[in-house]
Amino acid sequence: MSSTSLPLTPVAKASPFTSDSRVRPINPHAGLRSVSFSRNGSCCVAFGKVGSSSGTIEAVAVTVDEVPLLSCSEAIERLRACRESVKSKQRFLAMYSSVFGGITTDPAAMVIPMDDHIVHRGHGVFDTAAIMDGCLYELDQHLDRFLGSALMAKIQPPFDREMTRNILIQTVRASKCEKGSLRYWLSAGIGDFQLSPSGCHQSTLYAIVLQDQSPFDPTGVKVVTSSIPIKPPQFATMKSVNYLPNALSKMEAEEQGAYAAIWLDEDGFIAEGPNMNAAFVTGDKKLIMPKFDKILSGCTAKRVLALAQGLVDDGDLAGIEVRDVSVEEGKEAREMMLIGSGILVRPVVQWDAQVIGDGEEGPVAQALLRLIQEDMRSGPASVRLPVPY
Repeated sequence: MSSTSLPLTPVAKASPFTSDSRVRPINPHAGLRSVSFSRNGSCCVAFGKVGSSSGTIEAVAVTVDEVPLLSCSEAIERLRACRESVKSKQRFLAMYSSVFGGITTDPAAMVIPMDDHIVHRGHGVFDTAAIMDGCLYELDQHLDRFLGSALMAKIQPPFDREMTRNILIQTVRASKCEKGSLRYWLSAGIGDFQLSPSGCHQSTLYAIVLQDQSPFDPTGVKVVTSSIPIKPPQFATMKSVNYLPNALSKMEAEEQGAYAAIWLDEDGFIAEGPNMNAAFVTGDKKLIMPKFDKILSGCTAKRVLALAQGLVDDGDLAGIEVRDVSVEEGKEAREMMLIGSGILVRPVVQWDAQVIGDGEEGPVAQALLRLIQEDMRSGPASVRLPVPY
């Protein structure tokens, strides 16, 4: 094979191929820097670069006979180079995998097998827990929901609850992360590419600790009504890895200049956002939230409801209700907010064309955000678990 370098060819962003079938565009969103690999004197070049504001990108012509056969060590080397080249606002600090039975802090090794049914069949569930000041926040509450989701998905965990919990804590300890996020998955397992998991050797557990470099933003946002069909209750109430409707709903909102899209249930009542619950403050100062019987039971939302009792005691709220909420009632509310483990409490200032309240971040939403942040830093032992670093 010749070692002559191949020229970069400009390719239109919207075109998957050029007239030369050998040329493939590089993903413009990947932001890859130029990476070069050579094997036994031959040259296999993979360059990727985001182009100008016109949307063009650079690609490289690669013919089929230039695809190398890699050893395991060479594949790992390329995985590492790829990881180093990708610019992300998230850092991946540690990963546990029951497949290799341990924890790694090398992002290049943070991979899962292609024959895992979580990959090719979406047969898996997941959950999360925040890490704040060296403590896991609401780990047990999230873990209970996690195991409940596994039961609904007919996945028998490879370990009992206590062992699973211990693995998650050890993964955070290995990461040395004191402020970030723990995410974990249960899969039907590895073994084949069939639909049924009957051929899987055993279910698999994965966990990863990540740290987001994006600054926290508490400012009010706009939401829209989603046109993407909501998942039926059987699937909406379990936290499965099937988040395609959620992703499409989020994308729909972003395409309209909004932060999130709000789902309505089959009866037309307000359901939830793509990965957060919704709550409202009525004109008579009651905090209301849609029932959890047809949507995911939000751990953060439930904790906010508990903390909101303090606002009732202080006279800032007249009461708390979890019930059906109509679109009309939601849009006419004094305040609207989104609640989730990633955003905590995010005020909503506009829904579709309707301005919520006076169009500013409401006092109740801001008070609830302060309460949940204080709870994460100094709450009771029932919600804060110190990590033994």
